Amino acid sequence: MDTQTNGQQRIGVVGAGSWGTALANLLALKGYGIDLWAYEPEVKADIINHRENKLFLPDITLSENIVPTNDLGQVVSNNKTILIVVPSHTMRQVALNMADQVSKETIIITASKGIEDGTYLTMFGVLEQTLSMLDTNNLVVLSGPSFAKEVACKVPTAISIACKDLTVATRVQHMFATEYFRVYVNDDPIGLELGGAVKNIIAIAAGFVDGMGLGLNTRAAVITRGLAEIRRLGIHLGANPHTFSGLSGVGDLILTCTGDLSRNYTVGKELGQGKTIADIQAKRRTVAEGVRNTKSVYNLSKKLGIELPIINEVYKALYEGSTPENAVKRLMTRPLGNETSELI
Repeated sequence: MDTQTNGQQRIGVVGAGSWGTALANLLALKGYGIDLWAYEPEVKADIINHRENKLFLPDITLSENIVPTNDLGQVVSNNKTILIVVPSHTMRQVALNMADQVSKETIIITASKGIEDGTYLTMFGVLEQTLSMLDTNNLVVLSGPSFAKEVACKVPTAISIACKDLTVATRVQHMFATEYFRVYVNDDPIGLELGGAVKNIIAIAAGFVDGMGLGLNTRAAVITRGLAEIRRLGIHLGANPHTFSGLSGVGDLILTCTGDLSRNYTVGKELGQGKTIADIQAKRRTVAEGVRNTKSVYNLSKKLGIELPIINEVYKALYEGSTPENAVKRLMTRPLGNETSELI
């Protein structure tokens, strides 16, 4: 039964994939009225008729407080707090479609993870550009180690929320917090976003390792050195290096590199087993953000002149026809270095 604690205060959720639906249901079970925008008509129909998102979050009964719609304008115009959970490559167009309905006072929370190809902007940056009327102190990032299915099943989970204004962050913190969903605040949106986006690429590399049948030593090396690459990129882009020791950094990285629920890890695992990226993607309806983000981060690293060896190898495997076996060999035979100095 839903717990009515908020007098049906309404929140708009833009995006009814697995993560958007899980977060919408979490908020609905707290008593918020949720207007949920779904791109797919069949998702709207299934929620109305069966109280279930059979396409993206099957076997989870959804709260009656969720009102699904295919009308984006209706969701945005009716709410002063908007949670956006769309694939990163669609963020710009979705935000442009929202712009006429957004005011300076609107609070926008992004739970999408990615870096836009070409501009190299995080989702925060894309929203700053497209929703220029918005007070940037009302832009909030939600990230951390959290599989949608587990959150929907009320598995204890901890995430971070970042905003330049900690007062706004604290309001959003209390909005999401439950007995099974613990929320921490942070004032480093760029660090949260980089941790959430780049870890998907490292997860593909971790999948290589397991798909090839290599050992736990190898996976641990990929995770640890992958974290060093995320931190190195973050420092160059002005992030707080301490953020990468937290939930949205090492926490999200460990989860995504070791869990079979991770789309990015499973893509890497299949590549490690000898499948092609074209064959893998042809069989998937859901998006593995790391595949697109590999190209964005690779090109960004070249622009900035930053060495990111693991990300380079994932790029070669995805876009240049290299193999995971060659990636491992090249990484293991790179010139020897000093671990501490390589962290910066």
